[in-house]
Amino acid sequence: MSLNDDEIERYARHLVLPEIGGPGQQRLKNARVLVVGAGGLGAPLLQYLAAAGVGKIGIVDDDIVSLSNLQRQTIYGTDDIGAHKAVAAAAFIRRLNPHVIVEEHVTRIDPHNARALIAFYDIVAEGSDNFATRYAVSDACFHERKPLVMGALGRFDGSVTTIRAHETGTDGRPNPTWRCLFPEAPPPGAIPTCAEAGILGALPGAVGSLMALEVIRTVTGFGEPLVGKLLLIDALTMRFETLRYGWDETNSLNGTARA
Repeated sequence: MSLNDDEIERYARHLVLPEIGGPGQQRLKNARVLVVGAGGLGAPLLQYLAAAGVGKIGIVDDDIVSLSNLQRQTIYGTDDIGAHKAVAAAAFIRRLNPHVIVEEHVTRIDPHNARALIAFYDIVAEGSDNFATRYAVSDACFHERKPLVMGALGRFDGSVTTIRAHETGTDGRPNPTWRCLFPEAPPPGAIPTCAEAGILGALPGAVGSLMALEVIRTVTGFGEPLVGKLLLIDALTMRFETLRYGWDETNSLNGTARA
């Protein structure tokens, strides 16, 4: 399905970019992206994916909007307090861009349902706040052969990476998995929650926007993705740094010693 007149005007600034143009915008329209988590990272991520013209967006979140969310989760308003985030986020997207199909999944993703949810999408973007969800999503993306953009937040820091563990790198070795980067989850209580440690309100907006950029890059094919690279953002010193990481043959997902 080609772009109509309204879409041509809406996406005009993309269409004049040679790196995206008409073919890239059409790929965005045909894309199906699943966003896991509609909180601090998910809010800007969803906003920019919808504005960019991603044709179908799925939202997975079982949480509800609270007053303390509004300091950073700017797609919600005071009237949304008490509503399911997936439902309120979907309503925001429909107001922003009626050309986007939104699917709401008011549930918590886990190892039992992850593959079933992910199977119907082309790309997954994970912005949850716990390691159990990250492992469940990253493992499912490997088995379903789906690209995965992952983001994380600290008090004044954040990170973004892209996982394409189902593919092989230019060196002939498998691309790294999430488990190559974090073989095991930290012990319970080792990392304080957002409520315990606090978080700078504007930081999720910056990191979530970078995640959206990485998803759009994955769909359209421009530039160099963050595969095997961890982008680190330090808001205290306003520094960006990229660390490289590779496939660990001992990792439990696709390592040579797995059972």
